Amino acid sequence: MSEPRIGVSVVTMGDRPQQVEALLASVAMQDVRPARVVVVGNGTRLPDYSAFPGLTDLAGGVTTIELDENLGCPGGRNEALARLAELGDVDVVIELDDDGLLVDASVFRTVRELYAADPRLGIVGFRIADERGETQRRHVPRLRAGDPMRRGPVTAFLGGGHAFSMKMLAETGPWPAEFFFTHEETDLSWRALDAGWKILYEPGLLLQHPKTSPARHAVYYRMTARNRVWLARRNLPLPLVPAYLGTWILLTALRTRSGPGLRAWASGFAEGVRTPCGVRNPMRWRTVWRMTRLGRPPVI
Repeated sequence: MSEPRIGVSVVTMGDRPQQVEALLASVAMQDVRPARVVVVGNGTRLPDYSAFPGLTDLAGGVTTIELDENLGCPGGRNEALARLAELGDVDVVIELDDDGLLVDASVFRTVRELYAADPRLGIVGFRIADERGETQRRHVPRLRAGDPMRRGPVTAFLGGGHAFSMKMLAETGPWPAEFFFTHEETDLSWRALDAGWKILYEPGLLLQHPKTSPARHAVYYRMTARNRVWLARRNLPLPLVPAYLGTWILLTALRTRSGPGLRAWASGFAEGVRTPCGVRNPMRWRTVWRMTRLGRPPVI
């Protein structure tokens, strides 16, 4: 696409007002202006961002959406995507965690250049690093995660900072809102790959983000297990479902040192087996082969 128009989406639960303001200030300093900025209050009221410094020239200023209940990260992001699709003046949306920060002023320009150069580019994943420049191993979207600066095509992306083609989303559908938390990125990645779109990890695009552990959330173990089962049931050819889930049962047993965590994981796994997972649309075998050639077959 030629000179794609950039939109920005931020979802917050209202507990990080200073971080959101700092993030919006880093959006305002970009040397390519976004066409739209949408902030979603996930079950919370929001301050008036419409006249936020540096963003008052946008159409209507910063758009805010206040949801009556917390829909989870994917559900909240879907509300922003729906509004951007309705407005119709954005080609690429950049989604940013509310406690993240854009350090460089050229992020949007680089994103625009990447999408202008490749019409089949669906997702661009940013590098996530803390204030000391360290990237956690789990934030590198490949199995061989030793070098976070290695750029290239991948099979997944990080939810903290990334860009989507709106044309891709119109074809694949949005985030799986029912996941609420964890593995929603993998679900969307697999659907994008199966539809023939590319995923690029671009470490030159940096989102500064505090160092965290996903286990800080009380529901982490249960939802991790439940959503992994849903992920397999929704997206994998039947012969790969037991292989994928068996691999993760083994890895979880080896990695988890918490007895209560293991019990919560087992409960979530059982929930994933017995509850509806949404529409099943298994990926094609050529997508399995494509992911294998990219270094991550869908069994791990």
